[in-house]
Amino acid sequence: MKNPLSKLVVVGDRVLIEPEAGREKTSVGLYLPQTVSEKETVRAGLIVAAGPGMPMPDPNSMGDEPWKQSLPVQQVRYLPMQAQVGDKAIFLQKAAVEIQYNGRTYLVVPQSALLVLYRDAEPDDY
Repeated sequence: MKNPLSKLVVVGDRVLIEPEAGREKTSVGLYLPQTVSEKETVRAGLIVAAGPGMPMPDPNSMGDEPWKQSLPVQQVRYLPMQAQVGDKAIFLQKAAVEIQYNGRTYLVVPQSALLVLYRDAEPDDY
């Protein structure tokens, strides 16, 4: 089955997060209005797509005189991100941008707004 998010390309050091549903009621059973969950400063969700990372400048392009003929463009290199697809993330709500795609709500969040990542570790990782 084809991934429904395959047409979305996340750029730079951003991740696409499927947010968890907000709290609907308190521990004693009182129902909360939606405005309460919108005012929360920290949210959580599942990372469903991630960008390549922060683009790094070509070290050969620095320091040349502006009148010199430039060399052929090098392939862009990226500083990889810590966040990976499948991680659960806790992030700052203020930095998130909400988008709708195929009737679902997603959040685009820069890596700098991620506070904590939870990753299920494989037994071989230890």
